[in-house]
Amino acid sequence: MASTLSESSRIPTNPSRIVLITGVSKGLGRALALELANRGHTIIGCSRDQPKLDSLRQQLSSNNHLLFNANVRSNDSVEELARAVVQNKLVPDIIVNNAGVANRIGNAWEVEVEEFDNVIDTNVKGIANVLRHFIPLMIPNKHGIIINMSSIAGRTGIAHIAPYCASKWAVEGLSKSIAKELPEGMAVVALDPGTINTDMLVSVVGSAASKYLPPKRWAIKAATMILDITTSDNGASLTVKDPTELSNP
Repeated sequence: MASTLSESSRIPTNPSRIVLITGVSKGLGRALALELANRGHTIIGCSRDQPKLDSLRQQLSSNNHLLFNANVRSNDSVEELARAVVQNKLVPDIIVNNAGVANRIGNAWEVEVEEFDNVIDTNVKGIANVLRHFIPLMIPNKHGIIINMSSIAGRTGIAHIAPYCASKWAVEGLSKSIAKELPEGMAVVALDPGTINTDMLVSVVGSAASKYLPPKRWAIKAATMILDITTSDNGASLTVKDPTELSNP
């Protein structure tokens, strides 16, 4: 459950922005939350992992943040998160739909039904649940930037991770379609973060993941890019450039 903020800490001082990050407890989400918090921005974070949420709370630079145990796969859970955000007067300026999972390596026809469903329910329906409850909160403010985390797998086919590819192609299409529906002052983009040494990458490529940047270093560049996205980027497919190998910091 969420903690309630004191009245004095609910409204960040300018030019701080309120950033909602899903999948905030580990990997890219956690690194991005810490980087943005260190820059003075207010974080709304959600995850299903309470111990990791608790440890993240201890790492954050102030008490102005809202961390919430929520499952993006559940519309009811996301609705509860939205109610907590309204209660704490923390309607986001930026949403980063980061929560995601990948299937285990294998041919598409060998992937278990439950595993395929989990990928789609998290990576696609999870984003839809967040947008369903948060876009209506942002519209009255007449501004807002939405970043839907995509992947190179959403722009090309890759063998043995077909469910993941399908989910990220869906993210690209969903983003471009919603871009045509948003009112003036708002924007949505699909963002390929690049190849980063995360648990997800390890599950796909094993020890080869170690040659890529860790999330903490990626977040330095990604945070700047995310903060610089404007309404002129609406509908774009963007890529964090270029957080590839450790030899290229």
